[in-house]
Amino acid sequence: MTTNNDTKNKDQAIQNPASTTLESIDSKTIKLREVCAAGEGWMAEVKKNQTLRIIDTEGNQAVDTLFISCADIAERYSATDTLAQNQKLFLEMGSQLFTNRGRVIATITDDTCGRHDTLGGACSCESNTVRYAHDTYPMHSCRNNFMHTLATHSVAQKYDLNLRHVGPNINFFMNVPITPDGSLAFDDGISAPGKYVDITAQMDMIVLISNCPQLNNPCNGYNPTPIELVIYE
Repeated sequence: MTTNNDTKNKDQAIQNPASTTLESIDSKTIKLREVCAAGEGWMAEVKKNQTLRIIDTEGNQAVDTLFISCADIAERYSATDTLAQNQKLFLEMGSQLFTNRGRVIATITDDTCGRHDTLGGACSCESNTVRYAHDTYPMHSCRNNFMHTLATHSVAQKYDLNLRHVGPNINFFMNVPITPDGSLAFDDGISAPGKYVDITAQMDMIVLISNCPQLNNPCNGYNPTPIELVIYE
């Protein structure tokens, strides 16, 4: 028999699907838990063997992400090396993320979304004008988030990071299929509220995120929303 309390607890879980995604994590192992607001940037250090969980709290939110080695900031995530080594166009559970030195910086160790993009790149004021219209230039973009976070965050200042350290990124939860003519399409997302991806560090690394503010295509459902970031051991 279902009690009123059972119904209440079930309703709360539906209203806050992100809460259920932490049930598999021992709270004692959580080192950091933060919310990144819609359309904003985020940065943190993740130590070797720690895991970063990115939670798509409301669904269909693209999360543009870069990984940089703490030991050598000239070594960073490489989309071309990752695609070549994995022999797949999309990233999924088990995918190894390679650097421009051919080393594994991280591995996707859990994934409830299914696949992620690393071809579409980060939106910018300039690319928005090319893809959509000239009057979109003033609209906020992922490249703006990267630049602002690198200019203001304490982790960026600690490692002397700047715009030179921005390169091709991963778009977690973003749906970018390849059309029959070989073009990229920016389609409705395949994620949903509470979906998450776990990225386990294979070396000490810096994570730079833009919680995508894009409004000109359906990658965020035309409604950017917050995400939750959890670092655990």
